[in-house]
Amino acid sequence: MASGRKVVVYEFLTLDGVAENVAGFFTEVEDNEVDDAAAAAVIASQDAVIFGRRTYDEWVGFWPGSQIEPFATFINSVPKYVATSSPLAAEWAHARAIDGGLVEFVADLKSRPGGDVGVHGSISVAQTLLAAGVVDELRLVVAQTIAGVGRRLFDGLPPIPLVPIRSVVSPSGLLILDYEVVNAQGRA
Repeated sequence: MASGRKVVVYEFLTLDGVAENVAGFFTEVEDNEVDDAAAAAVIASQDAVIFGRRTYDEWVGFWPGSQIEPFATFINSVPKYVATSSPLAAEWAHARAIDGGLVEFVADLKSRPGGDVGVHGSISVAQTLLAAGVVDELRLVVAQTIAGVGRRLFDGLPPIPLVPIRSVVSPSGLLILDYEVVNAQGRA
């Protein structure tokens, strides 16, 4: 059943693991080739994105009119699946609510042919999928700050073994960390 399609969680967070409202910690970062290459590599392999409702509602108000490339073109054209129990109030091209359970939907999507499935933002979605063992890779961009407060990406999760794929300190000081997730069957 392995199709080679991976579920990749891509998150921005602070050194203490806070993933909520972290945009302010990344505003001083200059554009540079390492940071841009890391982001471009993540989206280059993805052909579907999973969001939680809160992230969808925040992003639908920004990205459809954004000129921030290459992410704007990617996120506006890729199929977007939203974990929500209510209809989507704001329309966004190629977006739809997930029918049924999130884990089952993502496992089914993962079993189909295609590129990687990205999880961007969406702390609760990332936590649910990590706990269920359907995430294959974590790609983290860590700001050189301690937030002290806020929702942490890894709070409430069981132990999850990781295998490092790559670690880079960018010229702007970001830690770019990629890990392969060892799933419940013991496979990396």
